[in-house]
Parts: sequence; structure tokens; C-alpha cells
Amino acid sequence: MSLFVDRMIRAAKLDVRLYEEVEADRRSMGQAMGVVVLSSLAGGIGFMQEARLMGLVIGTVGSLLGWYVWALMTYLIGTKLLPEPQTRADHGELLRTIGFSSAPGLIRVFGIIPGLSGFVNLLAGVWMLVAMVIAVRQALDYQSTYRAIGVCLIGWIIQAILLALLVTTMGGVPELMLEQP
Repeated sequence: MSLFVDRMIRAAKLDVRLYEEVEADRRSMGQAMGVVVLSSLAGGIGFMQEARLMGLVIGTVGSLLGWYVWALMTYLIGTKLLPEPQTRADHGELLRTIGFSSAPGLIRVFGIIPGLSGFVNLLAGVWMLVAMVIAVRQALDYQSTYRAIGVCLIGWIIQAILLALLVTTMGGVPELMLEQP
């Protein structure tokens, strides 16, 4: 357990060596997915301030689904559309590194404090994006940080569009979430 916590802290500190370590450690997939689940739960708990129990469920499921779609898009864009000559990565390597890049999302739990939700989510979002850029750069062996930024942003935009289409297809935001407490 201490290795898991240590890795989450190192990931949140943007430790480049951590991302190389988990890229190479095939046994760390469970830990990477644990970080994603904990970060998603933190996002759901933080969203409870806005929409109570429905916020927990939708916030958690939405975070998990959004993370996976973003990770998949990032893999496809980074390895198929915009690879550098030395790019060699499999789906597992990228999932492990991107999983750990979700560690800063644990602070989203503080969104449950009245008045802090917007600030906490903005801070967590930017921090997680920076961590993801580092994770992508390391996993895809990019020389260019700008390429990693581009891959992450393109993946995020596609993910946002797909999730918006999903919510629209399902009839929009549930009315229960729109009611004020």
C-alpha cells in the first residue's frame, strides 16, 4: 500500500521518473486503475455539493467514462496520427501512465465545501492536464512537449464532444440535478 500512495504522490508532484517507472511496470495496471477510480470518486463526492446523491453517481461515472474515452483517443492520436519516429507504445503503457496522471484529481473531493467547487475543479483540471502531458510525453517517447500537449488537447476535445453527444442522446441533464437544494 505504501508503494501505491508513494506513486500517487510522485505522480501529483509531476515526477517524470514515476511516469517512466509505471510505463515499464506491467504489474502497475491495477494501481493505475485504482488512481483513476479514486480520482473519479473524489470528483463525484465534490459534485455532491451541486446535486447530492445524483451528483455522486453522475460525477463518478462521468469521470470514469470521460477518462477512458480521453485515454483511448490519446492513444489513437498519439500512436497512429501524430507519432514521432521513436514512438513505440502499447495501450497498456499509455493507460498506466495516464492512470497515474489522474492523481491530482483527488483534490476534487474538496469541491463538497460550499463555494470551493469551481476553484477546486479548475485547479484539479489544470493540474491533471499538466500531469497527462508529462505522462503522454514519457509513454510515447516524444522529444517534443508541444506534441504531447497537442495530442492531449485533441483527445480532450474529442472526448468532450462525445460525452456531450451521449448526454444529449440520453435526454440531457436529469431534472433532479437542475433543482436547487
